[in-house]
Amino acid sequence: MRIGFAVPVSGSWATPANMVRVARRAEELGYHEVWTFQRLLYPQGHPMGPVYRSVHDPVVTLSYLAGVTTRVRLGVAVLNMPFASPAMLAKQLTSLQAVSGGRLDVGLGLGWLPEEFAASGVPFERRGRRGEEFIHVLRRLWSEEVVEHKGEFYELPPVHQDPKPLTQPPILLGGGAEVALRRAGRLADGWISASREDLDRIDEKIYIVKEAARAAGRDPGALRFVTRGVTRIRSAGAAGRAALTGSFEEIRQDVARLEAKGVTDVFHDLNFDPEIGSPDADPEESMRRAEAALEALAP
Repeated sequence: MRIGFAVPVSGSWATPANMVRVARRAEELGYHEVWTFQRLLYPQGHPMGPVYRSVHDPVVTLSYLAGVTTRVRLGVAVLNMPFASPAMLAKQLTSLQAVSGGRLDVGLGLGWLPEEFAASGVPFERRGRRGEEFIHVLRRLWSEEVVEHKGEFYELPPVHQDPKPLTQPPILLGGGAEVALRRAGRLADGWISASREDLDRIDEKIYIVKEAARAAGRDPGALRFVTRGVTRIRSAGAAGRAALTGSFEEIRQDVARLEAKGVTDVFHDLNFDPEIGSPDADPEESMRRAEAALEALAP
């Protein structure tokens, strides 16, 4: 199993200096990946929680970290496709793949917050079909000399988009509904679970993705299954504790159970702990706890 760690992108601890400290320390300790996530807007009065109140752009953050690291892979889980054109995102990700030396892992999703769709000028409806067409256009821009496309959602006159990525970044799809899981099996290099995933039953969703891959004539054994580990460091022995919440030893045991369920990658994300990823949290205390977790949970 590959173990990753999320860099500070949400709340008071998400400063450039702390991003660098976490990414470099993760690289030193042998973590396979560092990860980010996207939140475009926070609607006034929304109950989604403090983790989404103040979030840095993931592509800019990873581009910054590409220049201060050399080995660790750089992931985003996820970019929501409806909020950008495939041509724009293809260009940005190609450049990020180049400046990082081919270390990029691209998670793509459809989005779920209506206000973000409204702000992006995109209808909320038919976003699944939009996403499939987006992926098709993205991959063509990364591989074909001249791309011409006229689809339901996107249109390209005959165009060049260069340079091409020397190696195409893996595309990992999010989403928890069965149709989204089957889409990942048919189209993607893997699947990324959501922050609210029931990790005790994640093997059921992995099975659906693999089944869809087999039906499409693809090798399910080649797919990656990435879990955003909403990791909360707490006292040991709590009754009814959630997976990845508890002592370091309990969390390591949870990671082993996830591997047995078919997960190939877990990244520990402290941004989703309201005691850390909140605008009101003490950033020095958040970093102290993060550095302790980096050491204790290292591969």
